[in-house]
Amino acid sequence: MSELLRKPTGRTGRIHHITPDTARGPKAPRWSYVGFDLHRLSPGDAVQAPTHDREVILVLVEGRARLTAAGADFGELGDRMDVFDRTPPHCLYVPDGSAWAAVATTPCTLAVCSAPGRGGHPAQVIGPAGIALTARGKGTNTRHINNIAMEDRDVADSLLVTEVFTPAGHWSSYPPHRHDEDAFPDMTYLEETYYHRLNPAQGFGIQRVFTEDGTLDETMAVADHDVVLVPAGHHPCGAPYGYEMYYLNVMAGPLRKWRFRNHPDHDWIFQRDT
Repeated sequence: MSELLRKPTGRTGRIHHITPDTARGPKAPRWSYVGFDLHRLSPGDAVQAPTHDREVILVLVEGRARLTAAGADFGELGDRMDVFDRTPPHCLYVPDGSAWAAVATTPCTLAVCSAPGRGGHPAQVIGPAGIALTARGKGTNTRHINNIAMEDRDVADSLLVTEVFTPAGHWSSYPPHRHDEDAFPDMTYLEETYYHRLNPAQGFGIQRVFTEDGTLDETMAVADHDVVLVPAGHHPCGAPYGYEMYYLNVMAGPLRKWRFRNHPDHDWIFQRDT
């Protein structure tokens, strides 16, 4: 199995724990920024953690929970009980140098997205207000986006977070593109994780991570609740006929801007469709 494909460690509790240390490896030697945890909680289950020198965005992928952060009580958040409802999620930003806690009030899937913080933003609710489902692409490249914390929203120091819904039989993160060079304004270096869901849940999707020189070329079949690491290169996804795909993207790097370059062999698709 590819070291870029991370399987859940169980069905309940913390099923993913990805840090720069656990992500770094032969295929991801530079990984330094993005962290991702996923908790699957039952009503009454509690989880808490300090942020240390990292900022956090909590995403209620499904279900409801009572959330506190940085000494403030934000009450019960969450109203999307099935991620494939496509409604905007409730999210909470937590700054570095603080702590957060969650108590599930329904069955709950809680994503913990993290990256280096700089103390530039207070704890705050950042969704669902300000998040609107928008279409991107054409034909079987059409997908639907919930931009939680992209650069047009000044809600974080490092983190860029978004959700993507890819209809069955469609492609996503396509045409293939990369953001693996610190060369702003032409490109930004951003590590990225993909947390995948499939509908129906027994389905699978395809993700390829590859560089133009061929030094990295991994094609993975992703299942429900899998995470894929993208340390470099292009990273398109495909959803087979009959199975809708969701993914939650977390990106971070030296600069909180998303600048990418399409694969030169496939950029003609982007030029034709824009």
